[in-house]
Amino acid sequence: MVATSSSVGSGAAGAAQFVGSTSRKYNYFEPRGKRATHYEDVTVDVQPDPERYLIQNWIIEFEGGKGGGAYQKDSTAALSSNWHAFRAPDQEWERTHYQRQSKIETMVQNVITNARKAGAHKVFDKNWQSILQKHLGAWKHAEFGLGTSLMQAQRYGYTQMINNATLTNSSYKMRLTQDVTLYLAEIGMDIDGWNDELGKKTWLEDPIWQPTRLAVETIMGCEDYLEQYFAINIVFEPLVGELIRSGFFMQAAAANNDFITPPVISAAEADYERNLANTVDLIYLLANDEKHGAHNKALFKSWLTKHRDLADKAAAALQPIWSQPHSKPVSFEDVKAVSHERLNHIVAELGLE
Repeated sequence: MVATSSSVGSGAAGAAQFVGSTSRKYNYFEPRGKRATHYEDVTVDVQPDPERYLIQNWIIEFEGGKGGGAYQKDSTAALSSNWHAFRAPDQEWERTHYQRQSKIETMVQNVITNARKAGAHKVFDKNWQSILQKHLGAWKHAEFGLGTSLMQAQRYGYTQMINNATLTNSSYKMRLTQDVTLYLAEIGMDIDGWNDELGKKTWLEDPIWQPTRLAVETIMGCEDYLEQYFAINIVFEPLVGELIRSGFFMQAAAANNDFITPPVISAAEADYERNLANTVDLIYLLANDEKHGAHNKALFKSWLTKHRDLADKAAAALQPIWSQPHSKPVSFEDVKAVSHERLNHIVAELGLE
């Protein structure tokens, strides 16, 4: 974009004139396709950038920051020739995000309400009741940790498109945490001896869960926002997240007379597909950057090695859970093989083998 006005030195709004300045078509940016989408119209350059439009540098600066304005490129070790090239494949922005979350919440609440009316949870296998209290109750803490990490990460993304993708990812995690918490609390009101505290106790004390805690808390402690985003969606989710959600709870539930848990957590799998598509698109752009591709690939491989080791140990430690239900429709080894194949496919797509 090139300014054509001689008043470009002024910081006043509208001082510089551009091609399309008087148009309502928002053609001051380069659309990814032939025409700008609604998502691009409301997202691209909402977070302004001195390298593009802000003549007088950043308009705000946070107290105690690194200096140089509200956002710094060195908040991540990754480099880019054009951070603004990223467009989230799921095309999600505030309105569409709220609509989707609302539909999911309505579905989950209807499932729980109708199941309670029918007394469906009262016929759960007794051993399965204990598993839900302990292990589904523990898993919600992992989801909360990842959601908190992403909430932190989105603050540092250099563009609004990156921030949106990261923040909606966080929102999905927080919604699932809330769904599981409310679900367990509601069915627990009708089951004698139910203990809502077992999940937290299991998360904090059970040896089965400590490697998962380590993996999650390591991600939470990363100072590089893009490393957090990468570690969660490229590594942890396929090796641990999908392993426990779809590989255990969704497959073992029905065999133990539980037809409620799968629909409660099923939306999380669709969430991950959207989050994975966004992450792969961003990481692929950076890994194939004309100027910085080699640097970024080396960086991503180091992140992959670091977080895969932690995730593999976390998954291995969870193995005893598969032997706890009375009915065991799937083996841990089969699920583990699927998760490794999933990760290998993602890594190959990114060229990080």
